[in-house]
Amino acid sequence: MPRTRKSEPLFIGIGSHVVAINPTSGEELWRTKLRSASYITVYREGKHLYAGASGELFCLDASSGSIVWHNKLKGLGMGIVAFAGSEYHAMASMMAQQTAATTAAVVAAT
Repeated sequence: MPRTRKSEPLFIGIGSHVVAINPTSGEELWRTKLRSASYITVYREGKHLYAGASGELFCLDASSGSIVWHNKLKGLGMGIVAFAGSEYHAMASMMAQQTAATTAAVVAAT
């Protein structure tokens, strides 16, 4: 009988929290409050989950949600933390390209 692979949790950032969700049942596995922020970005690397919130970086244990460390990234502002290689980074790049193309088309039409 084939071994079934345990599905990895789905990690989301919402409402100042990082939440781990069972992708099969939708059950919440854990929730960790980081800080007040409009956007929480997340990136998983092995057993750690990295989360950006209001210009600060957090490292969480992916299995429990406990905070391993926190870096305030002093002097860098309160912007969105984008992770290299993450889908957010690729999406932000694509959105910037689309905005530039739209702006160029509007300028050319006037």
